[in-house]
Amino acid sequence: MAVELVRGQNTPLPQTRLEIRVSAGKPIVAGVTLSDAQGKVRGAEWIAHPGSPQLPGLEVSQQAAADHRLAVDLEALPDAVERVNVLLALPVGVGGPVRFGAVAAPFVAVTGLDGTEVASYTITDLDPESAVVALELYRRNGVWKVRAVGQGYAGGLAEMLADQGLDQSREIASQILDAVARGMARSVAAPPPRTAEGDRVRHTAAAAGSAGEHSGATAGEHGAAAPQPPTTGAPAPAQSPTTGGPAQPPTASGPTQTPNSDGVNYAHPSRRPAAAAPPSPPPTAPPAQPGQPAQPVAGDATGWSMEERLYNQVWGMFEDLARTTAAYRSAVDFAESRMEQELDKVLSDPRSRIGGTGDAAREAARAKQAQLVDQAREVLDRDLAQLKAEAEVVEPALPHAFAAWDNPVWHAYRVPMEVPMALRLGDLHLPESADVRIPLLMRLPLERGLWIDSGRSSSGSVTFHDSAELHRLALETAVALAARLLAAYPAGDFSVHVIDAGGGAAGSLAPLLQAGVLAHPPGHGAPGVTEVLARLTKRVELVQMAIRGGATDALPPDLDTGEQLLIVNDFPHGFDDRAVTQLRYLADEGPAVGVHLMLVADREDASAYGPILDPLWRSLLRLTPVPDDHLADPWIGHAWTYQPALVPPGSTVLRQVLAQVAQARREWGR
Repeated sequence: MAVELVRGQNTPLPQTRLEIRVSAGKPIVAGVTLSDAQGKVRGAEWIAHPGSPQLPGLEVSQQAAADHRLAVDLEALPDAVERVNVLLALPVGVGGPVRFGAVAAPFVAVTGLDGTEVASYTITDLDPESAVVALELYRRNGVWKVRAVGQGYAGGLAEMLADQGLDQSREIASQILDAVARGMARSVAAPPPRTAEGDRVRHTAAAAGSAGEHSGATAGEHGAAAPQPPTTGAPAPAQSPTTGGPAQPPTASGPTQTPNSDGVNYAHPSRRPAAAAPPSPPPTAPPAQPGQPAQPVAGDATGWSMEERLYNQVWGMFEDLARTTAAYRSAVDFAESRMEQELDKVLSDPRSRIGGTGDAAREAARAKQAQLVDQAREVLDRDLAQLKAEAEVVEPALPHAFAAWDNPVWHAYRVPMEVPMALRLGDLHLPESADVRIPLLMRLPLERGLWIDSGRSSSGSVTFHDSAELHRLALETAVALAARLLAAYPAGDFSVHVIDAGGGAAGSLAPLLQAGVLAHPPGHGAPGVTEVLARLTKRVELVQMAIRGGATDALPPDLDTGEQLLIVNDFPHGFDDRAVTQLRYLADEGPAVGVHLMLVADREDASAYGPILDPLWRSLLRLTPVPDDHLADPWIGHAWTYQPALVPPGSTVLRQVLAQVAQARREWGR
């Protein structure tokens, strides 16, 4: 039976391979320090944190998140380690809360690999503290125990690390927080909160349930420190993103308008159900044959419409793939670690170094490692096959805003009457599952600007492209995304502005120019840069003042209050210090009042400005015009390969869609 701990209480641990689950209402940093019998951390090499997420026997999340799952193998720790300290901290400089008193009480649970809870602790009575030692796993008389600590530090990570005996605590804390900031910059937006019914309900058939039990057992046997994905078991219980409790039921005005951990409201912006009745149940698959997995069904997640169901289903697939891959990688790491330990034992015994005894022991260790890896791969392949089958069903059912350009739904495109929930920015996949592509959906209206990187790929995968070719592809990616945004909004509700200081983008901008969908001609040269920035800056200031004064009806009648997108080509070419300041203002203040930014730029070209532009780059979601593994998921922090959403060669679908958008704009303006 699980033990609910209070501060200072301890309980024995029944096993040495564990998972520590952390749940909080806002993104927090989770880490681990190791200490010796005197409670001293011997150096940075004894700290697992987002910038250095793995140590022998430990693995932590690579970024800040509202939910964490830390893997611990106590038998694999260095011999000198007597304590494992679980640390939580608030990220600094990212616009979130600065004290734990402003967030829901963090909940920490110690579980077995099968998810069975051993002990839990809710950390209460925190107020000015921005860092806390949540739990301590410690060894006493050869037995490992867990103690609820709850020791907070108003001085943050630096004070906490100094208290554990680290001389360079401030420098190390700065490195950790910098790694967290970089991780949050590359992470896609967190998924929507789960509903009270759970949003992954398709695997409820008896056969699927038995498969989930087999998967959990396999993870325990083969050492998968990460949990098995929701595809092979029941959905996680609904949690309120602010309190950690059950999500509230919808009211008469529609679904609960609850912001997620990243501050984004995931309720539909315009849907207002007339009654408080719950959404109709999602479609279910036909009963599965005994021993066979349930057949996938498009739209099997919960939601108030098919659009919401498909949106939640795509997010569920994304999470499933992240977690099943984490389980596989952890199992492989465990098999490798066990083999190394067994080989070390063989080499440490002089009697086994010669003769056939040592050779046999080494061969047995390698055979066991290969067996464990093969078994882990078998589980992964089964889960991947299930996800691939689901993707093949879901993709044709997606609405145009969620669909790839080659989806036939675009040929039936009509200008919508209301804004969709999200927009597809491209696809994501992992090395272990290159044939399982997950649509990257971003909520609308945009909460974050976009940066289309025209520089060299950090992965080195695009060395065959010269700089001019990369820039052309980056601008084409920007045009395709702008066309998607125009197509997603009702007529007159979205406008696109362009700054092309050098005037060399006319060829790539041709689809937008020829369709006549730009709000104004592109701004060229220094005068053009000044004019476009002044126009949009004035709009932001006017709307801000109207909102603050409660006088939105006093806005000038000719002011376009629809959503605005500014595409800046070849930034910072043509920008002086004043223009850069205005652009940063638009990036910071614009999204809240409907002005959004899309940069097409090589960051190295802006190096002359120094670190002054670093906050700008971090505020934007970086996308690439060629496949690159630079994005991270919000659960595990895997490096996902992003595939841009480009129009297939020779296709006329983009021009056809823009022609309809232009026609609708003309009719709306009459």
